[in-house]
Amino acid sequence: MKTAHFILIFCLLALASPFAYASDPSPLQDFCVAINDPKDAVFVNGKFCKDPKLAKAQDFYYSGLNIPINTSNLVGSTVTPVNIAQIPGLNTLGISLVRIDYAPNGGLNPPHTHSRATEILVVVEGTLYVGFVTSNTDNRLITKVLYPGDVFVFPIGLIHFQFNVGKTNAVAFAALSSQNPGVITVANAVFGSNPPINPDVLVKAFQLDKNVHTFRACTSIMMKRLQLFIAAFAILAFNPLLASASDHIPLQDFCVAINDTNNGVVFVNGKFCKDPKLANAEDFFYLGLNIPRNTSNSIGSTVTLVNVAQISGLNTLGISLARVDYAPYGGLNPPHTHPRATEILVVLEGTLYVGFVTSNKDNRLITKVLNPGDVFVFPVGLIHFQFNIGNTKSVAFAGLSSQNPRVIIIANAVFGSNPPCNAPKIGLRRVGL
Repeated sequence: MKTAHFILIFCLLALASPFAYASDPSPLQDFCVAINDPKDAVFVNGKFCKDPKLAKAQDFYYSGLNIPINTSNLVGSTVTPVNIAQIPGLNTLGISLVRIDYAPNGGLNPPHTHSRATEILVVVEGTLYVGFVTSNTDNRLITKVLYPGDVFVFPIGLIHFQFNVGKTNAVAFAALSSQNPGVITVANAVFGSNPPINPDVLVKAFQLDKNVHTFRACTSIMMKRLQLFIAAFAILAFNPLLASASDHIPLQDFCVAINDTNNGVVFVNGKFCKDPKLANAEDFFYLGLNIPRNTSNSIGSTVTLVNVAQISGLNTLGISLARVDYAPYGGLNPPHTHPRATEILVVLEGTLYVGFVTSNKDNRLITKVLNPGDVFVFPVGLIHFQFNIGNTKSVAFAGLSSQNPRVIIIANAVFGSNPPCNAPKIGLRRVGL
């Protein structure tokens, strides 16, 4: 009988284990810098990784996101990714970043999905009409017009788009909850696959007239106007079980957090959530991230958070955003950790000296000086900081791989705990004083 109970428990744990993974498996060490040559590597989480002792700042760094990109192409937009292909130190850390440039008067990031990631986007310049479509059978289109400083969330796996409705260029940055989120452009996948999908399949799926002159001409038109057909065709098979977000994947398209448990709510993943049919664009929206913050405080910096407390639609989607303002001549985001999130930071203005410290016993300090357009990664749980070394203010945006990453400011936790730590026995003796 005991054996039977053991087998049952073992089977339940085995079946449950896939749901406990982050969108990209959590590393078994501070970081796992991807490497092609296994000669100088160790094997961690199914990847060949550089020996952590050989890791350097360049493994966590990328430059050039401040440079406008040419948008003279068919769709009038260009996406510049910063994922594991550009920053090998992102391997296993479950987050990445993109810059998107849109041409005036209709630049389009066409309908697409990310099979492994939720996207949180902030507009820096211009005016974008954005939206996503929920899954069958509702296929609801949820849209919003965004201006500079506005933030919008596109839940994992759902078809979404951005369209420049302004007369000037538009620019946005987006964080995604995977080191390699993948992208499936709907028009390309459906009408441009290799080999092509049987025309009979597409004719029936889209309820087309078989008597059109040529199917190729028809599909060409549809590739240019696919947004008109989204509501009639939902592609749902882009959410494998192992793509669960760092915060558990919802059992539906999204799980908008709600405090009122008496008003049309359902219970999903341990949270009370608004009935998805009642969700609206405001549940995925935040504004004001373009507004400079006051940094006249003791450390000379202010962090503006955009997490589940500000955007209830982020609940269970495993990502958030922050704006950090730094005063000139020494504005500091002091040494701190995020116990549940890796951070990927891009500098918009100013010059920052940044760094993180690896765990015991090495306690290596890895640092870099960042200028506008530079990107740097701070691995989950490690103590890190940013310091303005310029004579002007500095501004940065950061994506974090949790809907609620939390922060532990080291000085506050060690010297300002409640009740206080016993300094003679714990604090001073520990540092040899």
